[in-house]
Amino acid sequence: MVSMDPGYQIEFAQLRESEFSRLDSLGQAYLDYTGGGLYAESQVTKHLEYLKRNVPGNPHSHNPSSERNAIVIDETRKKVLRFFNAEENEYSVIFTSNAIGGLKLVGESYPFQPKSIYVLTADNHNSVNGIREFASRKGAEVVYIPLDENLRVECVEAHLKETDGPSLFAYPAQSNFSGVQHQLEWIEAAHSKGYDVILDAAAYAPTSGLDLGIIRPDFVPVSFYKMFGYPTGTGALIVRKGALEKLERPWFSGGTIDLVTTKFVSHIMSSGTARFEDGTPDYLGIPAVGIGLDFLAGVGVNKIHAHVISLTSLLLSELEGLEYGNGKPLVRIYGPKGVDARGGTVAFNVTTPSGNVVDPRVVGERALRNNVSIRTGCFCNPGAVEYALNYAPDREKNCYDRLTPSRFVTEDYVECMDADSSGAVRASLGIASNERDVERLVEVIGSFKGLVPTEAEQTLLPPLRC
Repeated sequence: MVSMDPGYQIEFAQLRESEFSRLDSLGQAYLDYTGGGLYAESQVTKHLEYLKRNVPGNPHSHNPSSERNAIVIDETRKKVLRFFNAEENEYSVIFTSNAIGGLKLVGESYPFQPKSIYVLTADNHNSVNGIREFASRKGAEVVYIPLDENLRVECVEAHLKETDGPSLFAYPAQSNFSGVQHQLEWIEAAHSKGYDVILDAAAYAPTSGLDLGIIRPDFVPVSFYKMFGYPTGTGALIVRKGALEKLERPWFSGGTIDLVTTKFVSHIMSSGTARFEDGTPDYLGIPAVGIGLDFLAGVGVNKIHAHVISLTSLLLSELEGLEYGNGKPLVRIYGPKGVDARGGTVAFNVTTPSGNVVDPRVVGERALRNNVSIRTGCFCNPGAVEYALNYAPDREKNCYDRLTPSRFVTEDYVECMDADSSGAVRASLGIASNERDVERLVEVIGSFKGLVPTEAEQTLLPPLRC
């Protein structure tokens, strides 16, 4: 188990009491940080004070309230760059609704052509997978890099073929399924072969430091609510200026143009980041981003990482120690069993004494009744699920072809695959987590040793989403 400075334990216990006391007052064990972070009470208080003391206006107007708000938004852009140690002369910040919004901007605007290649790891969020649709429609080749038995990626450079057209390589700094942290060195390897790089930092940034002064991906999407819980409607695409110049928007909207005419059907796009921020920015929420970044910086991302990894080590150890009387494991963990090159996200399934998988939704229902927040399903990462559950490609293709969109039901797909499950249970740790949260989850999982799922647990379950 990873040892942890006792001072950290005291510091985070005090932090939980002062900033996240609602968890204990409500009796909640929150273990879904990869789904959404938790805000500190001081963040909300400071944002409320800002709103009470100012008259924020639409930055697209020209008046005192608008001018002041435009300055605050610009200051927040700079604060985002400073937080990730990105030079202002090299990177820009485009505010989006979330990480997905940033990825969509790249996908729809990247100059794919028939000579282009879109290379991505099988471990990716669906928002990164979805970019393949933009690539394919413009004639580009799409290449997936497979995963090994630990859900890691090997031989990346072998899949980065030489290319004659604008090409993209995309992968997550940290898997939102398994917690695996992939190698940041791949960025320069891809650059050396002519690729631009998307580094999805949505799952990585909340608990790990990302230094854009050392590594230099071209596109970095983040969701601020995953980093510090509030606000939920604002994210960003951090983009290298050289890569920004390559993007060509397929449309224009309010806020993105300098001139448009209906008389002879023409328009002139705005320059820089402005041409990518459709409509009015979240000018009330963006000031809260700066407050959240200040909070994380004040605690220290390195300290948060050490805290989370210590608890992750404890969780992995406790889950692996759960056994039936016959010595069979109660839990099947997907991905690495240790904390080397991984974050605080753990994917697993509960198994029966004979080795069959208990429906993840049943586990979720039991956790819900015990006020423990986890997540079940595929987590919008079908590639990691396919490799974790060892789906056979030929059989999967056959089952997929038998199901038409008009009658597609995930349960039908699972039945056709003869699969125990089409998903997993995911527990993810964060800044406010403590040992008692881990213990409570382990108690819920351990209850399956003697308490088989009831009929009520196995009926009226929410639909599978994969």
